[in-house]
Amino acid sequence: MTEKLPLTEIPLRQTGASTTSDERGMREMQSRAYRKRGAQYLLIKSPPASGKSRALMFIALDKLHHQGVGKAIIVVPERSIGSSFGNTALSQYGPAWDLDWEVKPRWNLCNNPAADEPRNPSLVKALGEFLKSDERVLVCTHATFRFAFAELGVEAFDDCLLAVDEFHHVSVGEDNVLGAQLGELITHGKAHVVAMTGSYFRGDAVPILRPEDEKLFEVVVYTYFEQLNGYEHLKTLSLEYAFYGDGDYLAAIPAVIDAGRKTIVHIPSVNSRAATGRGKVGETNTIMSALGEWQGVDPETGFHLVRTPEGRILKIADLVDDQKERSIVAASLKDPRANADRDWVDMIIALGMAKEGFDWIWCEHALTVGYRSSLTEVVQIIGRATRDAPGKVEARFTNLIAEPAAERGSVADAINDTLKAIAASLLMEQVLIQNTKFVAKHPNRSDDDLAGGIREVRDNGQAAYEIEINGLVEPKTEAGRKASEPAAIKDMVAALIQDQPSLQFAMADPNDVIPEEVTIMRAMNVIRKRNPDLPVEDEEAVRQRVIATMNLLNVAEQGNELRQKEGEEIKPDTKLLDGVRKYITDVRELDVDLIDSINPFQTAYSILSKRMDAGLLEQLQGVIRKKNVRIDPEEAKKLAIRAMAFKEQHGRVPAITAADPWERKMAEGVAAFTRHKKAEIAKATKS
Repeated sequence: MTEKLPLTEIPLRQTGASTTSDERGMREMQSRAYRKRGAQYLLIKSPPASGKSRALMFIALDKLHHQGVGKAIIVVPERSIGSSFGNTALSQYGPAWDLDWEVKPRWNLCNNPAADEPRNPSLVKALGEFLKSDERVLVCTHATFRFAFAELGVEAFDDCLLAVDEFHHVSVGEDNVLGAQLGELITHGKAHVVAMTGSYFRGDAVPILRPEDEKLFEVVVYTYFEQLNGYEHLKTLSLEYAFYGDGDYLAAIPAVIDAGRKTIVHIPSVNSRAATGRGKVGETNTIMSALGEWQGVDPETGFHLVRTPEGRILKIADLVDDQKERSIVAASLKDPRANADRDWVDMIIALGMAKEGFDWIWCEHALTVGYRSSLTEVVQIIGRATRDAPGKVEARFTNLIAEPAAERGSVADAINDTLKAIAASLLMEQVLIQNTKFVAKHPNRSDDDLAGGIREVRDNGQAAYEIEINGLVEPKTEAGRKASEPAAIKDMVAALIQDQPSLQFAMADPNDVIPEEVTIMRAMNVIRKRNPDLPVEDEEAVRQRVIATMNLLNVAEQGNELRQKEGEEIKPDTKLLDGVRKYITDVRELDVDLIDSINPFQTAYSILSKRMDAGLLEQLQGVIRKKNVRIDPEEAKKLAIRAMAFKEQHGRVPAITAADPWERKMAEGVAAFTRHKKAEIAKATKS
């Protein structure tokens, strides 16, 4: 039997704003990016389907025709995405714009047959010839650019615009060649860079940019909240997690797949723990067999035809098989009819393709087997289903992962997968919160135009809410103020959600949880790691805002519980802020200590506990407890510092016998810090 975690359903407001164009034919995100077109370095963070490729066209044309830039090179992660930057008659979309985007066939290297062989010398040669020619625009893959850069050198790209699509593929990691080359371009200082990413936050484990480089970028943020709530048709985004047992995900497919939904299925890599050993082609065939009886292949499109038990013929695109037919299938999916005709194709089965930059507007369900390599990748996959289309009212993401099975010795792997699945769910909930700014409560302020110290404000032209918190520390430096802006705070929230030690609290027994271990200790660790240049005096200001943002959902949930008890109507589209207002009204004010005392992962735990049986949950918690026994020297030092602040406030040191678990933890930290110091002294004496 396949167990499912309860759905996380996120209601959308259907305002139509994100699909409305201005007099130049620009949607809101594109117009917002265009206003910063003069920046030498521009970073656009905007969700899938928000129009980043067209935004780049507007910006590139302005740089080529009005800013003295000689050439534009658009770099995409895989050749299939190159079609997003094909010829576009921009002038037809608005009378105030008179330029069209044109890429001559020779210079779209993604259409070159050699593009499947990135090391092919002809691609590097072509890019070199382009740089010497009078041509203005070229499109190529990340791989082609990497090899060309290595051969031609940084000077070859002087006075060029380098536009990097799916920028989250870049990082400052030692093994990331493109990241190193980008750093070299920025240091050299003679090229323009426009970086675009559909991931709302920075890279998963390794930052995309060095802090000193990131400071040079103008940033345009268009949030998931704005994008999805601005659709016309889509009403709900649902996130679902399902477990399969006995090590065979294929047996669970019938329970999680719906032949009536337009679906993209991503099967696991052959090297993944989720792989069955039957091979990718065998797994694909098994999935099709679960849907019905195979009827053959459509000669025009290459799609498999499968008859369901109800008699319906499904058209299934197989992007897994490496045979020559896959090129026919891929071409059929690029056919304009794929997005014009809802009945063109019903399902796509893929391995590594169709994850990003792939636009099939009818997709309603993204089903992913096994956990993918990063949250960035998961968010990209979710984006495949969140296009707006007539008649499409729900987008769903399902992650099918292995059931933790202690008797098979795979608990650690299962915990890892489950925690990451939870992280993806928490992250999507966070990024769909409207921009919220937190400010210190002013005792004499009397201009509260909304209940409970919540005011509507404008943040960089965007609608936002400002919420007062008693005891909140205000940043003292310009760097601190920048790090405290909502977009930067959400970066930090994403980093904390991905922090493995923090995520373990999602499975921990609530009786064992000291929320401050996450809200204070882990949060500060993550902030310092991701913001090494942040002044020490502003670290606490950033930390408080990160935790306030994360716990906004928990505060709202508690407020809504109060509302339900009083019989109030709970409206989905105003549930968050109405819940916060109710909570503040009843508690009188939000307080920093109160927010720090809430476990940010408590909602995730409640979902898990509803679905896992008590025995399994206890086994998982036992594994987590064993990981949290020892206090290492760095953590002990931080706890000792917190203990000093406690002594200043209370006039005594934390007690190991205190009823408050956080006070006990600080006392344990002081004891551990003393032990580590004694060990250091003893070691130094012996040497």
